[in-house]
Amino acid sequence: MRDYCSGAYIEAALHLHGTIGPARTTVSMIAERAGVQRHTYYAHFPDDRGLFCACSGLLQERDPMPDAESWHGIADPKTRLVKGLGALYDWYGRNAELVAAILRDAEHHPVTAETVAHRVTPHLDRMAAVLSDGIPTRQRHLLHLALSFHTWRSLVQESGLSPKTAITTMTRAIFGE
Repeated sequence: MRDYCSGAYIEAALHLHGTIGPARTTVSMIAERAGVQRHTYYAHFPDDRGLFCACSGLLQERDPMPDAESWHGIADPKTRLVKGLGALYDWYGRNAELVAAILRDAEHHPVTAETVAHRVTPHLDRMAAVLSDGIPTRQRHLLHLALSFHTWRSLVQESGLSPKTAITTMTRAIFGE
């Protein structure tokens, strides 16, 4: 179990990562938000990787990404895709601000990029593997587009589609309907 001080740092960092982004978050900001002394930060987190691991672990504990393994039992590829996109789009909706900040910063902040590669990419790769079964080979590139946070954001947040309509749109695109 985390001690109070490290838990306060993790909570503060997770909040800041979701609002201003990991690349802009400083140790001073984390300490101030946590209401603890800055000088103890390094005793708990000697480097950024430790803090990022703790933050991503807490998020995974609180709201894990969907488990693609549960979709194996769905024989019909369209039904499986709708179920999978529904679970992923729900997760994106609950975590939109944080995911947007993290993916933005991962483009130029090495520790954020490492964390995404370690915590997010394997889940998305597993989803793609499970959902691609039964999808025509020439359409599989559209599956990767459908799984992208940026696609979800474009369809739901920017275009104003309901998640259900966004899922229907991507399903039709993938299956050529």
